[in-house]
Amino acid sequence: MEQGYKFTGKIAEDKGAMQKIFANCDDILQRDMTLGAEHGIDCFLLYIEITMSSVMFETTAIGQFLTRLSVMPENEIRRQLAENGQGLSDMVLYDTAEEAAAGLLTGDAILVIDGFAHAMKIPDKGYPGATVRDTDSEKVLRGSNEGFNENVKINTALLRKRLQSTDLKVENMSLGVRTNTLVNLVYMDGIVKKGLLEHVKARLSDFVIDGILDSGMAEQLTEETWLSPFPQIQSTLRPDRAVMAVLDGKVLILCNNSPAALIVPSDYNSFIQTADDYYQRPIVASFGRMLRYVASFLAVAMPGLYLAVTNFQTGILPTTLLMSFAAARLGVPFPAVVEVLLMELSFELLREAGVRLPGAMGNTIGIVGGLIIGQAAVDANIVSPIVVIVVAFTALCSFSIPNEEFAGAFRMLKFFVILMSAWLGFFGFLWSMFAILIHLALLKSFGQPYLLPFIGAKGDEETRRKDSLIRFPLGKIFYRSVHAKWDQKRKFRRKGDE
Repeated sequence: MEQGYKFTGKIAEDKGAMQKIFANCDDILQRDMTLGAEHGIDCFLLYIEITMSSVMFETTAIGQFLTRLSVMPENEIRRQLAENGQGLSDMVLYDTAEEAAAGLLTGDAILVIDGFAHAMKIPDKGYPGATVRDTDSEKVLRGSNEGFNENVKINTALLRKRLQSTDLKVENMSLGVRTNTLVNLVYMDGIVKKGLLEHVKARLSDFVIDGILDSGMAEQLTEETWLSPFPQIQSTLRPDRAVMAVLDGKVLILCNNSPAALIVPSDYNSFIQTADDYYQRPIVASFGRMLRYVASFLAVAMPGLYLAVTNFQTGILPTTLLMSFAAARLGVPFPAVVEVLLMELSFELLREAGVRLPGAMGNTIGIVGGLIIGQAAVDANIVSPIVVIVVAFTALCSFSIPNEEFAGAFRMLKFFVILMSAWLGFFGFLWSMFAILIHLALLKSFGQPYLLPFIGAKGDEETRRKDSLIRFPLGKIFYRSVHAKWDQKRKFRRKGDE
């Protein structure tokens, strides 16, 4: 079996080879049958127990296929299979038992017929999975609420539903030596740069691993700078957001058994944007974007800035405000940095508990727990009221960032800024913020600068001006971003324009 068993057409030998491969696999079922008008041709059907509907139902592909063979003259069956077999059903022919076994594990059925030196994969209902559902995250005010599910074939169909073009290409890959997880690369032929597409394929083919169970594993293995807290690959649960990325010249990675699609390359600006930015009026969308940009800064800077100002540079505060801060801290036994760290860690614990607890209980623990802990800490003189306000406002800012993984980077870096500000004051705050900015400027996603379109995007000035911090009206955004081919940059024109 090491060299691969090639089907011979002798039913006993072919059956033995398949049984050897699936020895001790009780969930792999075998059904022996006879075909032909006189039932003189032996065959057997292999399938995974839960993946196949009853072969007796005439509405199934397998049922219709076997019904046709059962009434055909025996001398015609093998000739029809050899000459026009795929015309009988949407099936795939395999020459070896190993190929047939791999085809069976995709959730389809394998049929082997005596005298026919091939195995046939016949599609049926496949593995069970969740149906199309609403997105729990990436909520929008306007637009579709349809979201991806765990079945990669359904996910590609959702993309085809929105992008009905023959230029939309879907390439299959298999990742994981033992799981053989199906991965689809989705892109627009003619728009995507060949170099980017080859780079993505090379990164996905660059590792050997036992199994890929979720797109998050593929994301970590293909990232170039794994030490960075910022994700270099954007994930989305929304088909419309994925289609926007594909039309912009990016590559989409869909992983079977995962509802999250990966968008490459990605940048800071794309993480800040939401799908309904393009469904709303430009003034509203621009205001929302600017708000999220400010929120991303305050999510990492607010606690550190508070410590730097109140502990070191108190002179920049008005006297009345400074006296108010001092009065609020009367009786508090801890330094300000200990106050901030205690409250930040408490809120992070509440956030984690809210995620892990089921349903409405998670929402309740987040709201009630925050109120109770904050009020009790103030009443016990453990922390001052201003620290509770600062920490709560910081949490609100992090919640305003649309992408959870992107927001997680700011939550982690917030503690770095707090420690540097507590140590060196305003100088430590500025040093830490510059360090983060320099890191972002040096970071790349599949060869593209992370701070696109603000830096490193020669020829991408229109995106910087019209679709970054401010979103111009759609009728004024004429060009795609730098990710698309140069000869396909124009995406909008009015009738009559050259």
